[in-house]
Amino acid sequence: MKLLRRWYGAWRRTRLGTRLALGLAALALVVFAVVGTVTVGIMHGYLDRRLDDQLVKSQVSQVPRLRTWHGSPQPVFSWYSGVFDVTNGVATPQPGGLLPTELKPLAKVATDATRTEVLRTVYLRGEGTFRVRACPVDGDTVLVSAAPQDTLDSTVNQLIAVEVVAFLLALAVLVIGGGLVLRRGLRPLGDMAGTAHDIASQDLTVNADLPLRASGAGGGAEVEELRTAFNVMLAHIDTSLAARTAANERLRRFVADASHELRTPLTSIRGYADLFRYAAANEPAEREAHLAKIRDETARMSVLVDDLLLLARLDSTTEEAALRLADVELADLVTAAADAFRAGRPDHPLTVELRAPAVVRADPARLRQVLDNLLTNAAVHTPPGTPVSVELDTESDTESDTESAEAVVRVADAGPGIAPEDQERIFDRFYRVDHSRTRGNGGTGLGLSVVRSLVLAHEGTVEVAGEPGRTVFTVRLPLAR
Repeated sequence: MKLLRRWYGAWRRTRLGTRLALGLAALALVVFAVVGTVTVGIMHGYLDRRLDDQLVKSQVSQVPRLRTWHGSPQPVFSWYSGVFDVTNGVATPQPGGLLPTELKPLAKVATDATRTEVLRTVYLRGEGTFRVRACPVDGDTVLVSAAPQDTLDSTVNQLIAVEVVAFLLALAVLVIGGGLVLRRGLRPLGDMAGTAHDIASQDLTVNADLPLRASGAGGGAEVEELRTAFNVMLAHIDTSLAARTAANERLRRFVADASHELRTPLTSIRGYADLFRYAAANEPAEREAHLAKIRDETARMSVLVDDLLLLARLDSTTEEAALRLADVELADLVTAAADAFRAGRPDHPLTVELRAPAVVRADPARLRQVLDNLLTNAAVHTPPGTPVSVELDTESDTESDTESAEAVVRVADAGPGIAPEDQERIFDRFYRVDHSRTRGNGGTGLGLSVVRSLVLAHEGTVEVAGEPGRTVFTVRLPLAR
């Protein structure tokens, strides 16, 4: 049992090319054995029939009128030929024929042939194996002819020897040539294994880029499919690693920015608290001013923390778990947001166009937050007096049904616009167009990030288009079914 396990383990460790070559050799050996056996059997049968025909012809020529011998046997055989009197047990050699030393096996054949001819193979001691034909002549007289099978057996043995040598040579050529062909055909698999080892030797924690790909040609359609699948897998891993690296970089930048944003109001609160304590002891009239500053910084930090919590909640839960969905008339939300904007930003004239009613499945509080953030963004980043507009409309694909219709909200302003390089990152967290760390305008850098996250949670899209003199944010939401 241990020996079998050891052999099986050695077989499993053998290279695939060697195993295939040995498998082909074993299959060829079976085929050669079958072909050789069939060939030898056919040849043996053919020679037996030939010998039987020669015996028949010999006896026919020996028995005209079934009594006298005419002609002689074929020269390639040493013939025994005689007439047996079965009753008296006497054997008489025919003219040109001989009688063997041992007559008992021939006498038995003659006894069996008193009524009909008999063809049989017998062994004569000291003489060898003979093919015997006995046929009745007259009454109890039987003509017996025997031909040696030595030449026939020699011919068959020579055929077997030739086949064994030829098959062994063919088997050796098959093993050696097949091994070379298989090794060449399996070389692309070795190249792919080398590529995998090269990738495994790299430190992906430092460099997540996978520039290596399996190259080369040959190996057939199956190997080409495997090479293509291998390269597709590497490309997918490369993309996944790049995405993970980018996500880690965004997380690192997010943590750094969040720490900076939180440190700023905390530092201000600490400073104002020290001033408040000093004023409480020395300048009572200034206490209220310092207390108001503390309240402002606390409110600003509360907004920042709320935005961070909302983003974290949207990132870590499903859309429906993070939202309280209901059928909402979007025109009502646009009108309410516009009224609040006019009250809070009277220095920015606002125009509202409600071109079509639109009912969407949404969380009204969060959707109102989207509109407020977009309007606030337009006011914060444009000088006083800049016109702002809100437009509500519906759009649908004319080639599809109404279920694909969308509600479209466009918030536009006539401000300085947004540069193309800033538009690509405008929705990133803590990203500011001015690239400064000053927070004089009170912004946290999270407003548009919150907009994008909330719109995506509602299965919608948000886009920005900007040029000098005009900036447009477009929100698309699926209509309620």
